[in-house]
Parts: sequence; structure tokens; C-alpha cells
Amino acid sequence: MNRRQFLTLAGATTGYSVMVRVDHLATAHAALPGREDIFRQFDRIAPSKPSRSRFAGEPHMTLVDLACDVFVAGGGMAGVCAAVAAARHGAKVILVQDRSRLGGNSSSEVKMHIVGADCHGGRPGWREGGLIEEFRLDDAVNNPQRSFELWDLLLYDKVKSEPNITLLLDSVLFAAETKAGQIRQVMVRCDKTEHLYRIKAKLFLDCTGDSRLALEAGAAMRRGRETKSEFNESLGVEKPDDKTLGSSILFTARDCGKPVLFTPPQWARKVTKEQLRFRLRPVDSWEYGYWWIEWGGHIEIIRDNERIRFELLSIVLGVWDYIKNSGDKPSSANWGMDWVGMIPGKRGSRRIEGDHILTQNDLEGKNGDPLDAVAIGGWAMDNHPPGGFDLPDQRPFTPTKLPQPYNIPLRCLGSKKIRNLMMAGRNISASHVAFTSTRVMATCAVIGQAAGTAAALCVRRGLLPRQLWQDKTKLAELQQNLLCDDQTIIGRRNSDPADIARKANVTASDEVGDAEAEHVLNGCVRDLPGKAEHLWVGKMTSDGAWIELVWDQPQQLSHIQITFDTGFQRQLTLTASDSQNQKCIRGPQPETVRDYELVATDAAGNRHSLVKVTGNYQRLNRHAFKPIMAKSVRLHITATNGADTARVYEIRCNA
Repeated sequence: MNRRQFLTLAGATTGYSVMVRVDHLATAHAALPGREDIFRQFDRIAPSKPSRSRFAGEPHMTLVDLACDVFVAGGGMAGVCAAVAAARHGAKVILVQDRSRLGGNSSSEVKMHIVGADCHGGRPGWREGGLIEEFRLDDAVNNPQRSFELWDLLLYDKVKSEPNITLLLDSVLFAAETKAGQIRQVMVRCDKTEHLYRIKAKLFLDCTGDSRLALEAGAAMRRGRETKSEFNESLGVEKPDDKTLGSSILFTARDCGKPVLFTPPQWARKVTKEQLRFRLRPVDSWEYGYWWIEWGGHIEIIRDNERIRFELLSIVLGVWDYIKNSGDKPSSANWGMDWVGMIPGKRGSRRIEGDHILTQNDLEGKNGDPLDAVAIGGWAMDNHPPGGFDLPDQRPFTPTKLPQPYNIPLRCLGSKKIRNLMMAGRNISASHVAFTSTRVMATCAVIGQAAGTAAALCVRRGLLPRQLWQDKTKLAELQQNLLCDDQTIIGRRNSDPADIARKANVTASDEVGDAEAEHVLNGCVRDLPGKAEHLWVGKMTSDGAWIELVWDQPQQLSHIQITFDTGFQRQLTLTASDSQNQKCIRGPQPETVRDYELVATDAAGNRHSLVKVTGNYQRLNRHAFKPIMAKSVRLHITATNGADTARVYEIRCNA
């Protein structure tokens, strides 16, 4: 039967399907779910007493009906950040991932380290904030041994700890019903549990990379490379084609302390020194390699996945054979492989067309600042030859550096044809040239946070994505929500009228240089190295350091948010590369405030301890407490994670 018949049949089987509605009662501000709460989720997705009847056409699969506010397809960094952002803003979310783990190319199945606007530390000060910063800091502190499997577990924990998210792992979206330009429902299957899920939602997010949801919904899409003339891009090609960037398979190795032999299989390629002249560097460490083992951009990147996997493995083993057995690299004698990826890490695929297509000119700032900016990028326009390793006469990449980071507009995150479809990750609305910059995972993560936050706002306000960017008031609300969540948008700052802190006067125990106390109220939360335009810095003494907000009249407070310094000038990522890891601190960042207390003073001069914190290492900290009428609030810092100064970017207060 065809897909339309399948969906029609699904609609005709409600009499014997298992009817379930996802209805989380907890809010974004509720306590984390316990084991019993999570078990109740399992009862929804796999009812303990399913109907004896089975779905016609799939006699061994049980049909389960689910409903949510926001449906997210794809559990890479874009999908995880989209789902968590939407859930924390109150939306009920279903996240579907076709693998057994989250993280996509950053997971233990691929082991690619996350990079973004700071360009491997080459543009210090531009490390991404928001959810990806929260995740990276958690990983750095709790995973100093650099285990990618623990990164998988961290992401799983982040998702399972959100009461508003229902997670379906090992589940594949395979059909969508679209009517009047909107998706009505999708079909998802999990063969491991023998369930078919029919899912209804208000907003749908495609974070699959391959744009599978958009394909099933009939959205307009692009693939391949555009000509120079189409968007007036100097980096475009002369003739349009279907080629894109290839995929890579990585490996890891270690020094075993004694000679390790290697015999390649007969199907491994025989790699020569000439083939490696632009690729293999004269190094004495072989722990992690190599992104330039890339292939498949010149053929059909989705359909030919099995051929691409085989060719990549044959190249990996051929390169390792050269390293071990050619005699050119004698220092590799004691090194042995300890892991080889089996899943090609994809770069390029389909891209979904939105109301705006991001181009080279946007990235270079030639089209001005987009009014609907919601996220930043900054990685170079990093083009690779589609044939990859089979083009040894060409360098494996040709980066065109950008003068500065750029803003990404909301119009690139919504389908122009399917009105309730959004996208995040490497499949956003962009030309091939712009995609070569936006495709990296930290950029995908902040795009995901923007899309998820926007989707939750659309649900809350009864809007479609296009209506959101067209309404300047609602758009401003979205941007302020993102800024509050530590998402950077260039040229935007906190102007939240509900932030009572902005009415206060500020004093501090000390001010170091130009890092004045009043900076915590100027609405910006990052500085470039060597500058202190938005940061308060005070010397730590035996009594610590303090900064205080004082109002002319008592203010009702019940919530305080603090943004600390976590060393944005430094690279922070989980990597198997020792050289890249040397740029990171695998633990709490020394600049970050560790122990502190918030103390309020009422109109009568009585002091009230609102909260005490020890062992902090996070950048963004939020505290809710019983409402109090306060004349002042003091942040008293008693310890940092190593620095001899206290460093605070922002303090927000709300009734």
C-alpha cells in the first residue's frame, strides 16, 4: 500500500488502537521528575495492557496514539536543544530519535567534537551560551576522563529530567499527513518494541539533518550547490549540481606500551604517500583521526549510505595501514586502534526552504542586520571537495574566514510551504555556501534552542511561525526570552520591563579596573578578551566579595537570575584529540563563582537569607523563593573555582 493509504488506514483503526494522550501536569519550573514519574511515561508509550488487536497491514505492531504541543524529529544537538528549550518554556514535547542514543555526530557513535562560532578557539570570546554551554560545563566537570559514552548519558539525562518531554529512542518517522498547508499527524515506528505511533502536534520541528519530516510533509527543499549568480555569491559554482560535502568515519587509537601489529582486511584501500600529501601531518600522536577521511559528496548521500560506509571504512583501514606498515611513521609502532566508527558522520544533505534563504552575503554582513535575529554563527565558510579523499590533488578543505560572527534570522527556521513546520540544524534554509558555516554542531545547537523557544511561544500565543516573525511585539518577546536564557543575539540586550533589577542602584565591595558594578545591569553578558564592558570584577578577600542592588522603594521579589563568567575566551568541548583538549579545562572553569549567598534587606532593615549555594560551576543560575518586599539584595561571594576575583555579568530580579 502507498503512504496515503497507510495513513487513511491508520485513521480507520481507532476502534482497536491504544488511545494515549501525553499530558504532563508538571510545569517548566516544577521539580525534576522522579523514577515513578518516568515510569508513568513508559506506561504511555508502551501500555502494559495493549489491545489484542493489531494494526491492519502491520499485524505484529501495536498502534499507540500520542499528542503533544511540539513534535521534534531528530535527536542530534539541534533536536535535543530544541526539545529541552520548548519543554522548559512549558510546551509538551515528543522527541523522536532513530538511534539508541542522543547527540548525533557528537555521540559515541561518531565522536566528533562540537565546534562553533569561536572557531576552535581561534575567535576567543565567542563560545556559545545557553543550553550548549550548560551541557558543556556539566560534561567538563563530570566527565574529566573524556568518555563519549558519558556524553551520551548526559544528554539522555537532560532529556529524561524534563517532565514535559516524552522520548522515543530507536524510533523512525516514516510518514506525515498534511492538509491545507499544515502537518496534521505523523507516523513513527519502533521495531524494537513493535509499536507504531500516530502523533498529533501543533508545531513540528525537523531536526533530522536529512529533512525526512519535510520530505514526508511535502515541504520545498534544496540540495546541492547553487551557481554564483543565483544569490550573487562569489563562492558559488559556475553550474548548479547535486553535490555536497561528504561524510567521515573517525577512529581512535592509543599507545599500548609495546609493539602492536596491524594487518588490514583484503578490501582495505592501498594508500600511498602521494594521496596523503595535503592530509597527513608529521605528528607523533595518533589518538584521533581524521576528519579528512571524507567521501561521498559526489554521489547520493542518503541512498548510497551503505556504499559510503564501506568506502570510508576501506579508507580508514588503508590510512592506518600506511601509518603502521609503510615505514614512514616509525613512532606509530606501539600504537593500536581501539575504536572505529561504523556510522558515517554526515555533513551535507537536503535543506528546507524558508521565508528567507541565508546566503554568503548575509554571513558577510552585506545585507544588514536581520530584525528577526535569534541565534549566532561564526564558523568559516568551510567548503570541502565533494569527492573528498579521492581528490588528493585538492586540499581537503578551503575555509573562507568571516570578519565577525553573524546573526541567523527566524525566517530561516520555518518552512515557506508547510506553515507549522520548523527546522533546526544543518537543514535550515540556507544556500550551500552559507550552509558550509552554519552546519557545525554548536551553531546547530543554538539554532535548535531558538527554534524550540519559538515553537513554545507559538503554542502559548496561538501563532504559526510566520506570524511570529511578522509580529514585531511577539518577535521582541521571543528575543527577550532567548536573551534571558543566555542565548547570544548580536546587537540585542536585556530590555525586559519585568526585570526589577534594571531600576536599582548598584554598589560593590570592589571594582577592578574598568569592570564596574553597574555593568551587571547593562543587558549584555559577554566580553571579548581584554575588555570588561559588561562584567563586574571584584577582588576576593578573606571575607569574599559582594555586589548589591538597592531600590528607592521596596520591591516584591520571588526570583533572581545570575549570569557568571565561565571563561568564554577558552575552548570548551569534549574531544578525543589531545591537542584540542589542551585548549580546554576539564573541570570547573576557574573564573566561575563557586559559593555564594543571596541576602535581602527589607524596609525595616531586617536581613533575610534567600539562598545559599556551594559547589557551583554553571554560568546561568536561577533561584525562586517565597515572595519578599526587599529594599536591597546582596550577592555575597565566598569562593570561586580558582580565580582571585569574583566575576558577574548580570543580575536579574523578578516579582
